[in-house]
Amino acid sequence: MDKSAENDPVNPMDFSGRVVIVTGGGKGIGRGISESFLAAGADVVICGRSEPDSQPAAGGKQALFTPCDVRDFEQVEACVNFAVDNFGRLDVLVNNAGGAPHADAATASPRFSESIIRLNLIAPLNFSQVANRVMQQQESGGSIINIASVSTIRPSPGTAAYGAAKAGLVNLGTSLAVEWAPKVRVNAIIVGLTRTEQSHLHYGDEAGIAAVGQTIPLERMAVPEDIGNACLFLASPMAAYISGTSIAVHGGGEKPAFLDAANANQ
Repeated sequence: MDKSAENDPVNPMDFSGRVVIVTGGGKGIGRGISESFLAAGADVVICGRSEPDSQPAAGGKQALFTPCDVRDFEQVEACVNFAVDNFGRLDVLVNNAGGAPHADAATASPRFSESIIRLNLIAPLNFSQVANRVMQQQESGGSIINIASVSTIRPSPGTAAYGAAKAGLVNLGTSLAVEWAPKVRVNAIIVGLTRTEQSHLHYGDEAGIAAVGQTIPLERMAVPEDIGNACLFLASPMAAYISGTSIAVHGGGEKPAFLDAANANQ
């Protein structure tokens, strides 16, 4: 095995010598993922259309930024080449970049819907393809983690194209896990409601954020570190036999609305 990518046998969460790309890794959930890998000793490359005001940093290490619109295949290739040129390898890809503004499915333009699917499904496929080329040449292979959403497993009113794309992303991973085995493992994380620096735009003040948290069985929204921890596990030797599946990190899901309705009438 390539010693530069061999984890500490005593600590399977030691990512020293490992190289990780996190798309959209400069803010929100992506920043939390980046900092989790940095704290575990990894070398991290983040990419996005614009550089963050500050780079993710933890454990005495700082991420490297390279500009990349993940919808542009040539820029995706350049990003992977940047990581390999700087660190000599690529061990983990986290397809985190994505999202969608609210839009009524009855009136959304075809161009809008296509752009959402391109960002949330086609871009991760293209990025995974380029990363796989590198990982297949490494004795230790690699791990690809796709960041999905609870919109994958429940209705997504107002973001219908986004929910459909994320559902497709989960299914995509099951196919890639078969095609690219045994060298490369591919998994997904189904992310629940997560508190980030932009939560107030969606939920209002602290009281609103707390109220939303109470709808979740664990009585709080996730924080980016929760998603980062799940990524560390899936990329680690502890998950060496986990591929082609998804892990829900959503605090138990959302309480069924009928329970509140029934209680209100008692």
